Amino acid sequence: MPPSEVVIHPSACVQPGARLDEGVFIGPGCVIGPEVTILKGSRLEAHVVVSGRTTIGAGCRLSPFAVIGTEPQDVGYREEATEVVIGDGNVLREFVTIHRGTAKGGGRTVVGNGNYIMDYVHFGHDCRIGNECVFINNATLAGHVIVDDYATLSGFTGVHQFCRIGRYAFLGGDTIVTQDVVPFARVVGSRPARLYGLNVVGLRRRGLSAERRTSLKAMFKILFFEGLATPQAVERIRSEFAPGEDRDLLLDFIAASKRGILRKTADAWDDASD
Repeated sequence: MPPSEVVIHPSACVQPGARLDEGVFIGPGCVIGPEVTILKGSRLEAHVVVSGRTTIGAGCRLSPFAVIGTEPQDVGYREEATEVVIGDGNVLREFVTIHRGTAKGGGRTVVGNGNYIMDYVHFGHDCRIGNECVFINNATLAGHVIVDDYATLSGFTGVHQFCRIGRYAFLGGDTIVTQDVVPFARVVGSRPARLYGLNVVGLRRRGLSAERRTSLKAMFKILFFEGLATPQAVERIRSEFAPGEDRDLLLDFIAASKRGILRKTADAWDDASD
């Protein structure tokens, strides 16, 4: 089979109007709606449903029973022309569900590039997912959630609507988040979720230097573990640390937070060796 050939299994249903680029594979039992676009080299294994105005980027792989682009679970939805846009190189495992946006939420649910999305993960309407995130089995996002680049959400995590998960953040298993999680943080728990300090392992794996990790750990200690109110801690960080990528990312995130940042900490400052 030439790599540029589009392959559609005889049992699949691809409705007229759907656009399939070269090298796309549509496996047995798949259902593809008339407003769907699937870009070069993406592969839908079997029994995948893609509906609505949905674009799936190049080089994606969708495992059996993934359902993408169906109506949002929003009682105010009135069949507006909203959409799902998925970037390149994403892996969506079995039973992943991603709902299209709502008119009041901007009309679009967006997934970036290179994400690994495991079994039974759900993205609600109007979510925005960055690049190279990992979502472990049964992680669930309510509507309007933002997850920034390189975040990891462990199994059975749940994120309240309108919350934001910062870049490089790590949420442990069974964590329930009802406020924004700052970049670089490690958060675990559900009654309530608690911040355990810096996501040291994740930052090391992503190639952040020991110097950057040490600086971030000092900022976290000021922000979360010295008993300061957030405005006081922010001003102290601003005065003690020179402008830079990490400091600015952290402070800009706090300034933009609408739900407030999660501040509940573990009982002791996590000063584990880096």
